[in-house]
Amino acid sequence: MDDANLDRTDGTWHEDQPVEDRGSNRSQRPGSAAFLEFVTSGWAERPPSQATRSAAAEFTAARRSALSARLRGRRLVIPAGTFKVRSNDTDYRFRPHSAFAHLTGLGVEQEPDAVLVLHPVEDGAGDDGSGHHAVLYMRPLAGRDSSEFFSDSRYGEFWVGARPTLEDLETVTGIATAHVDDLRDAVAKDVGDGGVQVLVVPDVDPGVEAVVEEIRAQEAARGAQQADRDEHLVEALSELRLVKDAYEIEQMRLAVATTVEGFEKVVRALPAARAHVRGERVVEGTFVGHARQEGNAVGYETIAAAGDHATTLHWIDNDGQVRAGELLLLDAGVEVDSLYTADITRTLPVDGTFTEVQRRVYQAVLDAADAAFAAAVPGARFRDVHAAAMEVIADRLAQWGLLPVTAAESLLPENQHHRRWMVHGTSHHLGIDVHDCAQARAELYLDGVLEPGMVFTIEPGLYFKSDDLRVPAEYRGIGVRIEDDVLMTADGNENLSAALPRDPDAVEAWMAGLLRG
Repeated sequence: MDDANLDRTDGTWHEDQPVEDRGSNRSQRPGSAAFLEFVTSGWAERPPSQATRSAAAEFTAARRSALSARLRGRRLVIPAGTFKVRSNDTDYRFRPHSAFAHLTGLGVEQEPDAVLVLHPVEDGAGDDGSGHHAVLYMRPLAGRDSSEFFSDSRYGEFWVGARPTLEDLETVTGIATAHVDDLRDAVAKDVGDGGVQVLVVPDVDPGVEAVVEEIRAQEAARGAQQADRDEHLVEALSELRLVKDAYEIEQMRLAVATTVEGFEKVVRALPAARAHVRGERVVEGTFVGHARQEGNAVGYETIAAAGDHATTLHWIDNDGQVRAGELLLLDAGVEVDSLYTADITRTLPVDGTFTEVQRRVYQAVLDAADAAFAAAVPGARFRDVHAAAMEVIADRLAQWGLLPVTAAESLLPENQHHRRWMVHGTSHHLGIDVHDCAQARAELYLDGVLEPGMVFTIEPGLYFKSDDLRVPAEYRGIGVRIEDDVLMTADGNENLSAALPRDPDAVEAWMAGLLRG
């Protein structure tokens, strides 16, 4: 006999409650008419809106105009994204998609389910004389007479606080707003039959993507063909960020300065880290707590790698000990409220003083970084920065007798022996994503010409694993990376993270001062 529907409390049989409805069993929310009348009444008038125009608004308008010029006549759909489930019925903290944030200026947790649409209009008739009119479709604040107000744990005011109104977001962003319920009809307007083509950023909001695909399918059934691909929009959005505007540079300076403060707190916490069985977690927790207090969050998972863990490039388990006599590689960045992030690495002697071998490896990495800085000038190509660092790395490894060929031979494309100890690149663009502009074409990224306003990292390293039999025992277990955030200027470059010491003597003096304080 099938006992799947047996009620164990009284032995009677019942139809199963659908699985998707069972999550509400814990809530026991009232639903009587008396409750509904009582909970939706007796509230004071809402205070006047405090919304003001964002400092980013004038810059985001220019960004949208630049995108409009590149994709004339296309309807461009850029979703903010939806909540992502962490476990069962709990969500991760919301972060809008970077392209949405870049074009609207909305950061922190704004605005789940919103969608920015650039509607094509006659050239010059759009916003700021562009060929598009931008509309921000969103789920606005619900009235207190609605069930959402008290019963919706994702959007209800009782649960998550008051959401912005349409008018609030229009004031903040300078973009016309509409209810998200109007999105489908707006996207479908004039599509097909030689009319408007729709491009959507994929893999951001499945619901929005499904709406676009439904519209396309209907038009395809009528014989309409879409020539452009969504990848063209993704590419354009990424390349739009290669050169930062004044607002972005200001935000990068803030992110870097806040990150520097976090590194200082980590040094002060090193005695506590040494005393804890999982000292790397003490380091990570110190920095992450700072990032949450002073910014939005960390821009990526913090790498707090002590000892041999520093030779694992993306070590984020951070569950090891922090021991005197070893090095701590800290790769961390604060993401500020605008979502711009720093990305800085310093390799620190845990007890404040480098050993002779540690200093030798550290100095080689520092010399490689300095060579990369010297190569980072307007008119050079992005790949030249990496090449300059690799010349130093290959030369130093050859001097130490670790290469089976000369440094010059190792640098040949068909060899690259030196890359055994530095398999990653020296630089990546940085901004609203830690690996910004990642979907840009190679000719504009890797082979791109450096120009003022670009922001990227310089981060050479050397990593000698503890079981690497191709190096002398004294090198094994040493991992060193030095990473700085660099702004291209008209006459060279600026090290945005220069406030954090790089020279080994300066590092030791800096640490001593912090540990004394």
